[in-house]
Amino acid sequence: MSRAWHSRAMTPDGERWNHNIHYYPLILDAIPPGAQAALDVGCGEGMLCRQLRERVPRVVGIDADPASIAMATSAGGDIEYVRGDFLSRDFVPESLDLIASVAALHHMDVAQALTRMRELLRPGGVLAIVGLARHTAADLPYGAMGFFAHRVLKRRHGLWKQPSPIADPVLTHRQTRRLVAEVLPGARYTQHVLFRFSVRWTRPRG
Repeated sequence: MSRAWHSRAMTPDGERWNHNIHYYPLILDAIPPGAQAALDVGCGEGMLCRQLRERVPRVVGIDADPASIAMATSAGGDIEYVRGDFLSRDFVPESLDLIASVAALHHMDVAQALTRMRELLRPGGVLAIVGLARHTAADLPYGAMGFFAHRVLKRRHGLWKQPSPIADPVLTHRQTRRLVAEVLPGARYTQHVLFRFSVRWTRPRG
């Protein structure tokens, strides 16, 4: 683990801001009443897991990056961290009240990941995603607004550079929206200013 990596990761949670953290409230607001079990897919160094654990009795974080899982584990807390591939890891179907994922969906096959998330939710469970998609000419207004919003918010909060691996998204917003509609009928897809989208879906009961 490099010294720079460690230094960034050890910044206290309350002093961190970036585009992903900015949208954490969307995840936290999606926790269903009485939720007992939550999974964070692509948990990185565990900041969202720690916030989820304040509200949900059992939280599991999974990430394929060993350094991220090591840092998450070293931060402590009553959280189960798993190093592995979400698409192949053996989880119990229909066992989770909340599945969260921030800036991780584009690291996987999107259709497979959404399908797997759907299968793991209990009836009435909620899927809450914050993700990235490739911008096209149709997204220029969002890009312009995002550029100015970023400058203002960075000046106000600073910018915490997360230490986990990054990747550029392949699918556009239009392509991602279409897949979401196919796999999760009735899901709400929202494109946000700070170069992110969100998806919220509740698994039907019965």
